[in-house]
Amino acid sequence: MGTTELEHARRLVLQFGWNSTAYQIINPGIAHWFAPRGDALVGYVSHAGVRVVAGAPVAPAGGLADAVQQFELDAGIAREGVCYFGAEERLEALCRPLRTHSLISLGAQPIWRPGILADTISAQSSLRAQLNRARNKGVRVSQWSRNRSQGDPQLRSILAAWLATRGLPPLRFLVEPDTLNQLEDRMVFVAERAGAVEGFLVASPIPARNGWLVEQIIRRPGAPNGVAESLIAFAARTMADTGSDYVTLGLAPLSKRANLDRPAGAWWLRTTLAWVRAHGRRFYDFDGLDAFKAKFRPEQWTAVFAVVNEPRFTPRMLYAIAAAFSGGSPVSMMMRATWRAVRQEVRWATRGGQVRPPAGSSRVAAH
Repeated sequence: MGTTELEHARRLVLQFGWNSTAYQIINPGIAHWFAPRGDALVGYVSHAGVRVVAGAPVAPAGGLADAVQQFELDAGIAREGVCYFGAEERLEALCRPLRTHSLISLGAQPIWRPGILADTISAQSSLRAQLNRARNKGVRVSQWSRNRSQGDPQLRSILAAWLATRGLPPLRFLVEPDTLNQLEDRMVFVAERAGAVEGFLVASPIPARNGWLVEQIIRRPGAPNGVAESLIAFAARTMADTGSDYVTLGLAPLSKRANLDRPAGAWWLRTTLAWVRAHGRRFYDFDGLDAFKAKFRPEQWTAVFAVVNEPRFTPRMLYAIAAAFSGGSPVSMMMRATWRAVRQEVRWATRGGQVRPPAGSSRVAAH
């Protein structure tokens, strides 16, 4: 992708980006489609004959329907289907009445006004206790500049160590782990103790809502309790002080907290998702992530969807979504994940039964 195209995409995101994942459209590896007039943008990857879209089209107010129509026409000419992964209420409201489209719930995301989130952490006794634990251990949080963050070896070392503890190999698409190479519009907050980095938080902008997505919270293995809470509290207070109106910790996959009264698609899909939630904990702690986000007492939980331009959600769509995140064959990814899990179990066993690190909540924006 040329620099000019990437800059055009970035300008549109900073002008019209409304979806919580809007900024992820300029992540590495995502292709860009521009409306004929150049005023709308879709970021996507293609797998199994499906264009898997990062969230929703970025378009001017009132221009979403035109962007959807034009993009799907272009996909149809290429004989590709379309799946909008991570869509929110704007696209859901547009597509739900259409018999040509179908939707499934992916989970829910928590939202706050930044000042309310900061006040909640200070006022709630269990969260305040976590802040005190970190403070008593000498942990201090500050905001770092882009140049300092990109050039700091400690941040990259902690990111690499954290990725090594994950059940799955590094994923891509909306959960690109290497945000430190692309900090132009992001904010970075760092927790330090005696000059050593204990963790960091990366937030990306949601421009049309004057808000932020907390995209990553990375802790050093063995970091003191309360580092994650301290990072969120400091970031939320900074956002409030600079006039932001909105903050989210991102999607909690398979969460039911949005209280939808609609089923999650066909029986085969409901069965598959239920099995994943029940048996996939070795690779991804759905319940732990959901509980972590809930403990900050969101002002609201909003539903997040996958929207497809077919009357029914098909196995091909599910495969394409998995391929988008794995960057290729989902089967190959699971084989690598299984081997990774075996090696981790061996390492734990050779350390004399050392307690496993919690599956935890370090990656809060799980899109």
